[in-house]
Amino acid sequence: MKRVLVRLALRAIACLALCASGVSVAAADGPAVVRVVATADGYQLQVDGTPFRIRGAGLQDGDQEALAARGANSFRTWHTAEDPARVRAMLDRAQRNGLMVAMGLHVGKERHGFDFGDAAAIAAQQARLLEQVRAYKDHPAVLMWVVGNELNLEGRDPRVWDVVEAITRAIHADDPNHPVMTPLAGFDPALADLLRTRAPSLDLIGVQLYGDIVDLPRKLEAARWDGPYVVTEWGPTGHWESPLTSWGAPVEDDASRKAALLVDRYTRIIEADAAQGLGSYVFLWGQKQERTPTWYGLFLSGGESTPGVDAMQQLWTGRWPANRAPAISPLRIDARVATDSVVLVLVPDAEHRAQVVVTDPDGDPLVYRWSVREESRATSIGGDPETLPPQVPLRLAAHADGTLRFSAPTTPGAYRLFVEVRDGQGHAAYANFPFHVGPPPAQ
Repeated sequence: MKRVLVRLALRAIACLALCASGVSVAAADGPAVVRVVATADGYQLQVDGTPFRIRGAGLQDGDQEALAARGANSFRTWHTAEDPARVRAMLDRAQRNGLMVAMGLHVGKERHGFDFGDAAAIAAQQARLLEQVRAYKDHPAVLMWVVGNELNLEGRDPRVWDVVEAITRAIHADDPNHPVMTPLAGFDPALADLLRTRAPSLDLIGVQLYGDIVDLPRKLEAARWDGPYVVTEWGPTGHWESPLTSWGAPVEDDASRKAALLVDRYTRIIEADAAQGLGSYVFLWGQKQERTPTWYGLFLSGGESTPGVDAMQQLWTGRWPANRAPAISPLRIDARVATDSVVLVLVPDAEHRAQVVVTDPDGDPLVYRWSVREESRATSIGGDPETLPPQVPLRLAAHADGTLRFSAPTTPGAYRLFVEVRDGQGHAAYANFPFHVGPPPAQ
């Protein structure tokens, strides 16, 4: 690892000089040679002959500098942009930050209408991906190629793995210096058999599990999978596996509970496997709307970092940051918790009381921001785009002690109360609470 860090540092210095002169860094320095090596103890990822365990995050357009400062050494993407200047700028920036990039290559999905029996579409797709590989394979920040993402999710056509195999073989022919992998939604014996028979040229696989990551060792054993893998997505408990209210709204963990789960899952599952596991990419180094605006992102929309970011720094470096995000308790409405399926009656001007307990490890003054939004009606899966539900104007009376008095919306339906608590130092905590106004529909 020390040799890799030294090499990256020297490249960063060279990059600054070359960028000033307008010379291409990749052309001047050449690719890193990355190998998945079988050892007496299992498998090891090596960069230029030096062991490299992935400490990374999923990051498409997020803050690379913050990721590097927190102790990561890599990030993954889900696709490669069509604009070559944009991609090279991303890779050059990664090199300056000492980060290696697992380059996402977008492959059409069955659930989005891609036909794996359409030879012309398959050939055009492979040609496009190979053009991307050839354009960036010699950049020193490239770590590996990531073919598609969760192609098995709601996919029933086994020919998808023939396509993955063809792409993998073509990449190997053009780029002998970088491994090729594909990330999978979950893992089971049937999927493992398809990969063994139809995509044997893959150098490793990616597994993507959230709450059920605790079952990863059992899943690998059941599938008789003894090859190398990277956990390419993991993080909080997913909305599809969380408790539901009586009307079907998923109950989201608060920011502090999520941070505790990150520590447990990373320590007990991911880092516990040094034989087959080559590291991981936590999801998500950024912010997105997926059922809620806070479910998966490690940052708020304003850029504030949450307790999960602090937890990842401690896991990656063994050190907590000098100033930490606030700690938060589960939110309550009228002294009840979200799993109580709280229904507010339609009584004009009736007030309800919400409360959350927040402490700041550094004693920073805290600012509370409360809001109510309609409950998401999205039914999308696999991270497909969602629209942020509209905010509902309400009469709110917030207090500095973390309490809120509010009147319920006047229109029956499903809603969610949000609280974000900022410390003025670029950090925040959050919690939310689904509730229903008027009798919920029968499930």
